[in-house]
Amino acid sequence: MHIHIPHLQWMIKAVLIFNNHGKPRLLKFYQHYTEDQQQEVLTDIFQIVSKREDNVCNFLESVSLLTGSDDKLIYRHYATLYFVFCVDSTESELGILDLIQVFVETLDKCFENVCELDLIFHVDKVHYILQEIVMGGMVLETNMTEILARINEQEKVEKQEAGLQAVPAKAMSAMKAMEIPKFHTGLALPNFSLRS
Repeated sequence: MHIHIPHLQWMIKAVLIFNNHGKPRLLKFYQHYTEDQQQEVLTDIFQIVSKREDNVCNFLESVSLLTGSDDKLIYRHYATLYFVFCVDSTESELGILDLIQVFVETLDKCFENVCELDLIFHVDKVHYILQEIVMGGMVLETNMTEILARINEQEKVEKQEAGLQAVPAKAMSAMKAMEIPKFHTGLALPNFSLRS
């Protein structure tokens, strides 16, 4: 018996976040591209998306940027940031727009009114949040309550680990704070010898 496994197709090929000037704030490619290729894709997508009016639809079809095949760019522009998903041509535009909304709302909950600086200074956390939503180009979770629960669990683990690492330092500072009587050196003690 021969089992045929079809070639794996990535639903989501890339997730890009960049500001109004084209500066990348998050680049996640789900296929291998060199840094030069990634920079070229970022530049091309920025040129396309930034020139579009705000009142036009938020997706572009038949864009050949990543693999030479027909891809779609689906994006949202929030304040100073563009959130762009490059997806397979078979993907639902509205589904990906909803996914972008879930991602942005999750970032907003985690950072309390997310801004560009949050993405710059907390890049690891932003990547972790994205990994809770999309992994390997496939959507894992769209329920924001579940995503936030996983993030809260991760933060608890990090706090516990930070607490364990801080134990030796806390012990030393506690010892220093204790008032232990100090013995004088050079004090001559009498010689008590027992004679039998």
